[in-house]
Amino acid sequence: MASRGRILLVEDDQSIATVISAALDDDGFTVDHCTSVAARDQWLESQQFDAMLTDVMLEDGDGLASLDRVRARAPDMPVIVLSAQNTLDTAVRASDSNAFEYFPKPFDLDELLQAVIQACGERATSSSAAPDHQDDGMPLVGRSPAMQGVYRMITRVLRNDLTVLVTGESGTGKELVAEAIHQLGSRRSGPFVPVNTAAIPADLIESELFGHEKGAFTGAIAQTIGKFEQANGGTLFLDEIGDMPAEAQTRLLRALQSGRIRRVGGRQEITVDVRIVAATNRDLVPMIAAGTFREDLYYRLNVVPIEIPPLRERREDIDVLSQHFLAQAVEDGLPRRQLSPEAARELEKRTWRGNVRELKNVIYRLALMARDDVIDGSSIDDIIGGETIAHGRETGSIEGGIAQALNAWLQSESPASGTVYGQALAAFERPLIEHALGETSGNQLRAAKLLGINRNTLRKRIADLGIEPDRFTRPV
Repeated sequence: MASRGRILLVEDDQSIATVISAALDDDGFTVDHCTSVAARDQWLESQQFDAMLTDVMLEDGDGLASLDRVRARAPDMPVIVLSAQNTLDTAVRASDSNAFEYFPKPFDLDELLQAVIQACGERATSSSAAPDHQDDGMPLVGRSPAMQGVYRMITRVLRNDLTVLVTGESGTGKELVAEAIHQLGSRRSGPFVPVNTAAIPADLIESELFGHEKGAFTGAIAQTIGKFEQANGGTLFLDEIGDMPAEAQTRLLRALQSGRIRRVGGRQEITVDVRIVAATNRDLVPMIAAGTFREDLYYRLNVVPIEIPPLRERREDIDVLSQHFLAQAVEDGLPRRQLSPEAARELEKRTWRGNVRELKNVIYRLALMARDDVIDGSSIDDIIGGETIAHGRETGSIEGGIAQALNAWLQSESPASGTVYGQALAAFERPLIEHALGETSGNQLRAAKLLGINRNTLRKRIADLGIEPDRFTRPV
């Protein structure tokens, strides 16, 4: 059987190289393997390849920083980047280098194989690599697997103006994602204008977004430019979009469809060039069913969904986040502190209902009130009190836990009469599907069988709910 393509694998971790080579070989590819930048360059001098897979940290240098030599020898060869340096900076560098795809370690082997197949079939036409960003302080911090899907999605929207909907609990850093998309993308030279739609009175939100003419309403003593015009050429961040009034939703949809706005009380339509990034801590799907959020606006906003994991799903990031906030505390005039390993473990045990925002506040409090330069475990208990993760067996029976969760949901959402059943099912559906994906390591076919539903139905619900299946895939 003829080879499906010839692959150059540049990887100095022999165990990973063996797994990748075996998988590619089973799929009909021919694989040549080397472990260094120098050996890679020698291969490319004398041989032609359909695609290259390269790690970043190699025996003799940075495989990503030296891609200019690869481009000089094989300008049309797709490059797939693998990396254990799982930071936003690495993801952005891979994107800036025009890599065909970027896979943080650990990665899903099936996804990698699919990317190789696509790369060999498409022979990407690449322009010269964009210059690296030298920004030392990236907006987002963390290297956990839960954050890798976030980083990959951010890099995929940097070179386009697609509308992004960021979802996640309060305090997870949704505005930081919007800032990263703006600062690292093509609109970085334009303004970044954030708007918290939940903080604006309903009768003023249209004036705030679109501006108003003099005399448009009582108190309008002069013409005012709205947020859309202020963000012209840049990015408009609409936070808490789920709290926007219905009438404002209609005007926002019209502006997104036409690219034009009209000030309140005005007659002239004004063309605006704005990228929209919206965010919400609410599940918009049941709100659509209840009639409180427009379905057509949802699909207009949800072109690229990015879901931010809560801190409890990325506990391995708590230590590095804490160090980051301790450094910020020094810049804000607080004493310089260090966190002991014992203290880091104590912080990892906490529930963090307020997510990263709560962690930052706690770190600042510790920096202010700790008696010693090194914050230890006893200081955690003394200053902020003890708290441990609540396990199901500690909160009563399973049925009781479900009832408590249902009561809490009813009090929080207050669904309208006649919508309780539909909204409750929608709210229950997300954790159920995420459980199935977790049990099957992200395999949607097996997850559908576990749930007892059709695979196409599962795929549609995953898309509608904005679930990111990458978070559940099995690692190499």
